[in-house]
Amino acid sequence: MPLSDLYDPSRGYLVNDTVVVEAEVAVRKILDYWSYDSKKETGYVGLKNQGATCYMNSLLQTLYHIPYFRKAVYHMPTTENDMPVGSIPLALQSLFYKLQYNDTSVATKELTKSFGWDTYDSFMQHDVQELNRVLCEKLEDKMKGTVVEGTIQQLFEGHHMNYIECINVDYKSTRRESFYDLQLDVKGCRDVYASFDKYVEVERLEGDNKYHAEEHGLQDAKKGVLFIDFPPVLQLQLKRFEYDFMRDTMVKINDRYEFPLQLDLDREDGKYLSPDADRSVRNLYMLHSVLVHSGGVHGGHYYAFIRPTLSDQWYRFDDERVTKEDMKRVLEEQYGGEEELPQTNPGFDNTPFKFTKYSNAYMLVYIRESDKDKIICNVDEKDIAEHLRMRLKKEQEEKEDRRRYKAQAHLYTIIKVARDEDLLEQIGKDIYFDLVDHDKVRSFRIQKQTSFLAFKEEVAKEFGIPLQYQRFWIWAKRQNHTYRPNRPLTPQEEAQSVGQLREVSNKAHNAELKLFLEVECGQDLHPIPPPDKTRDDILLFFKLYDPEKGELRYVGRLLVKLSGKPIDYIAKLNQMAGFSPDEEIELYEEIKFEPCVMCEHLDKRCSFRLSQIEDGDIICFQKSSPIQSEEACRCPDVPSFLEYVHNRQIVRFRSLERPKEDDFCLELSKIHTYDDVVERVAYKIGLDDPSKIRLTSHNCYSQQPKPQPIKYRGVEHLSEMLVHYNQTSDILYYEVLDIPLPELQGLKNLKVAFHHATKEEVVIHNIRLPKQSTVGDVIDELKTKVELSHPNAELRLLEVFYHKIYKIFPPSEKIENINDQYWTLRAEEIREEEKNLGPNGRLIHVYHFTKETAQNQMQIQNFGEPFFLVIHEGETLAEVKVRIQKKLQVPDEEFSKWKFAFMSLSRPEYLQESDIVFNRFQRRDVYGAWEQYLGLEHSDNTPKRAYVNQNRHTYEKAVKIYN
Repeated sequence: MPLSDLYDPSRGYLVNDTVVVEAEVAVRKILDYWSYDSKKETGYVGLKNQGATCYMNSLLQTLYHIPYFRKAVYHMPTTENDMPVGSIPLALQSLFYKLQYNDTSVATKELTKSFGWDTYDSFMQHDVQELNRVLCEKLEDKMKGTVVEGTIQQLFEGHHMNYIECINVDYKSTRRESFYDLQLDVKGCRDVYASFDKYVEVERLEGDNKYHAEEHGLQDAKKGVLFIDFPPVLQLQLKRFEYDFMRDTMVKINDRYEFPLQLDLDREDGKYLSPDADRSVRNLYMLHSVLVHSGGVHGGHYYAFIRPTLSDQWYRFDDERVTKEDMKRVLEEQYGGEEELPQTNPGFDNTPFKFTKYSNAYMLVYIRESDKDKIICNVDEKDIAEHLRMRLKKEQEEKEDRRRYKAQAHLYTIIKVARDEDLLEQIGKDIYFDLVDHDKVRSFRIQKQTSFLAFKEEVAKEFGIPLQYQRFWIWAKRQNHTYRPNRPLTPQEEAQSVGQLREVSNKAHNAELKLFLEVECGQDLHPIPPPDKTRDDILLFFKLYDPEKGELRYVGRLLVKLSGKPIDYIAKLNQMAGFSPDEEIELYEEIKFEPCVMCEHLDKRCSFRLSQIEDGDIICFQKSSPIQSEEACRCPDVPSFLEYVHNRQIVRFRSLERPKEDDFCLELSKIHTYDDVVERVAYKIGLDDPSKIRLTSHNCYSQQPKPQPIKYRGVEHLSEMLVHYNQTSDILYYEVLDIPLPELQGLKNLKVAFHHATKEEVVIHNIRLPKQSTVGDVIDELKTKVELSHPNAELRLLEVFYHKIYKIFPPSEKIENINDQYWTLRAEEIREEEKNLGPNGRLIHVYHFTKETAQNQMQIQNFGEPFFLVIHEGETLAEVKVRIQKKLQVPDEEFSKWKFAFMSLSRPEYLQESDIVFNRFQRRDVYGAWEQYLGLEHSDNTPKRAYVNQNRHTYEKAVKIYN
């Protein structure tokens, strides 16, 4: 409010220099989101949102609450060997069962996986109507040959008749068509009935638009649609989204649009029905579901209002949350339109504030009253196959077990026990560095209050090792981020409870205790008591490397003296390796492997203490190899092998033409150069020239190739090719080019639309030239590809954007500066009359346009192909029109309706037949972007872009169900 209004005594705000402000506060009942129980409050449960699947959730809830449909889904044949992720019927059965019997919200991942969707699809919002059609078509196909064949048609299929009826002769053409849903106009219609009126509106075919009635020739006629029958379940898609040709984009229609609780399609003596319709069927419908879109054209949220039993009680299904709703919320508040805030000072002349309601009905589902008992039928466990009930009950029990497990987790601890057998099994197969993968060893879930002695008894039962032969080492995390056995447990520690022992090592995982079970075996392989360990004893682990085979394996552990030297244990190591006792060997200490490998040669004559060797260290050894054999091996020693393993990368290669399928895999190194990688790919696919291979990286988020390929030697190593932001992939895409990539990168590719001088044809040509080439070179290249009107014809290259010519490129301009991604490059012949204009001629732009009103403003919309025209001094519009009509070959009857205007800054100044066109145009640089042009105003009869689904948003890709 302006302060002048506040201070104005006549307004009455200020009394005795005081203004009184009153506020009305409405306190609503607050529902705690986290503690709210949908099942308890409403008897129904919601669906979890996978990322952007609210549109799908609202549709699935609507279909689920059509019991006849649900029962048909339950009766689709599935077997106990089917898996939900590979069977749409089973996945949908599972989902519906859980919606019916679960106490908490239900996940949809199994269903979307059965669709063949990946994570990217789950985060891509689609159109409800499109998903509805695709899903129903898929189910209809899968129901064929089963007991429920035809269910989709029985529920949702209606029929209408398209007709054309001549007025002056006895001739009528009809065509019967089926529909599963009806798209109703919102724009310009106040309610559903107005939309139906518009749907069956009669169109007159007369004048230029007469109908060709076979033997009767062109005739005045009526054209329209009438309904033969409506389905038991009527799905109405409201066209809230439409394409705006003025703005070249989709827009959302938020106009107020009413829909009744009862829909009478027999009104006014059956005005919507064809003469062939069965009038004995009463087409009175009850509103069952209202699907709502809240938001704008580029996104938003979907939810559904449903009354499952067609009673007075409505429910809102909003992803995981289900709430009871009143009738006003379902109807009045979903009509859309504008809402007016109440006036703050009644009685005064305040302009009311209105705001647009962006939440409004998007899809309506009606059920015919006479079919209510059939559609809203009882569905219970007898409708569900036995194997499905058993499977889903088992899943529920497992889920309950997991819940209990989680609830009792604080009472338990996990003890992970690694043994020599684990090291022997994993090293050289699953792992190369370190000793063991703790996620793959035996885990014991033990109550914290259990004594360690009781735990040892559990181990004895599991492994068959008596208590007196067990010695446990506790693992500790080192600075190099590895875990190594650090020391044996003391007798005092073994006398504690498991929970107390877990607290001993603060370096163990929070909920886990890692132990190494040391067991010694005698000659007969039976366990014997482990040797006593003194302060001078350390436990070392040994790996053997075979350079010829390129293999590293675990061979055992030894308790050695700190004061001892490696040379003292050579014979023992040779025995462990199966070598002769006097075999010369080299030893290396494995220190770390992240971020780089560190494996140092160990001096055999230096004591373990001086070499800083301690409990849990790893010693790798190999035969001392002569130099000549080193050259024959890819990795002649342990450090080079570990370096190789550290950088080894299995890469899955996919053809860029088939981005979903793996073509082959290659074992590469992360430090391979660009040339190394393409050489190996070329060898794999049998290509002689590796430089013709072009690679493209993988987008880990979209699961698609990146839009731009990798430049030739644009990255140093393979590791850089596989990184996408902070994610690392193992996928690369390849394509085979017709010329080497270095040569291609030095070329510029331009798409040029060539307009023939005399023929009504436009041909797109790809021109590929070195980047330093000029426009003149492009024109020379074009002359070798196109058909000219005469051998000496000259060409020019134009820049056309939104049906206007913005530039004529000079022949000397470098093509590397031209970007044809956003506008069209057009080539055409220069006519002879343009070459010799002289002072009495002028070259002007001529554009087609229409006038449209948008937001109460007149706007100019250009369309069609712009062109140049030579005008002469003293030439009238009447004379110019003759030449334009001849050039464009427009029939007299149509051309007579055209208007001609001098356009300056998009403002039309209409011309009369006698006006001298030459005088209107200022002389301007022919190479400039002209702001003045001759406008041809007429209706746009050029083909529009086809939009099959008027409700469809500008999504990146259409809905597809692959399985």
